[in-house]
Amino acid sequence: MVQEKVRVSTRTLQWKCVEARADSKRLYYGRFILSPLMKGQADTIGIAMRRALLGEIEGTCITRAKSEKIPHEYSTLVGIQESVHEILMNLKEIILKSNLYGTCDASICIRGPGYVTAQDIISPPYVEIVDNTQHIASLAEPIDLCIGLQIERNRGYLIKTPNNNFQDGSYPIDAVFMPVRNANHSIHSYGNGNEKQEILFLEIWTNGSLTPKEALHQASRNLIDLFIPFLHTEEENLHLADNQHTVPLPPFTFHEKLTKLRKNKKKNSIEIDFY
Repeated sequence: MVQEKVRVSTRTLQWKCVEARADSKRLYYGRFILSPLMKGQADTIGIAMRRALLGEIEGTCITRAKSEKIPHEYSTLVGIQESVHEILMNLKEIILKSNLYGTCDASICIRGPGYVTAQDIISPPYVEIVDNTQHIASLAEPIDLCIGLQIERNRGYLIKTPNNNFQDGSYPIDAVFMPVRNANHSIHSYGNGNEKQEILFLEIWTNGSLTPKEALHQASRNLIDLFIPFLHTEEENLHLADNQHTVPLPPFTFHEKLTKLRKNKKKNSIEIDFY
């Protein structure tokens, strides 16, 4: 059971993981609560967290495959049961996790007969395959299958276009970088009148490349980083010229701002404690 506290003014907010399970290698589930919140705050936080969970967290995918023996995407190869298009779709389903920045290369080189799975991918040590059993192709004859792969870390969607097809046997693959498959929030209200308070429930499903708790932490850090510029009143240098304000906002990281908030606890009304 995980529990942390955040003290805002005279209220102490607590978040807790009330349920966590791994339904499979490719599906993790977590349920969290945050309370007590004032009326309206739960919906504000829930909407922001859901958008951050689905759109602000990076994932790793195969984005391109290359083989000199492939004439076009919808061709078939002698000795292979699947068409080239089916092989590309199977590569799209492979789930990866990494600390990669940008892109890197990987490859498949295997001789049949037999089944080709994600376990046969030769990748850099900083790229991990979540489910090694993911099927790629079935080789019915003693032939060689060699495919070059491009792996990329990004966020959101990457949709291939006809202009991305090249004549050198290199084919783009639609990529869904989002490690969070779904996120929901619900609200429970209690109390009466002006004393009414709320509990926020967050449900998170991930693809196994990270846990729901890790996703929650990453989404929270990303949201904080987005709002930090608005907290830089003490660092702003305001210049008035022709009734215009020039406000230089130097970039600050989450940890830098958190350190400053802790140092200025007595001057500010926000106090954050981690237990």
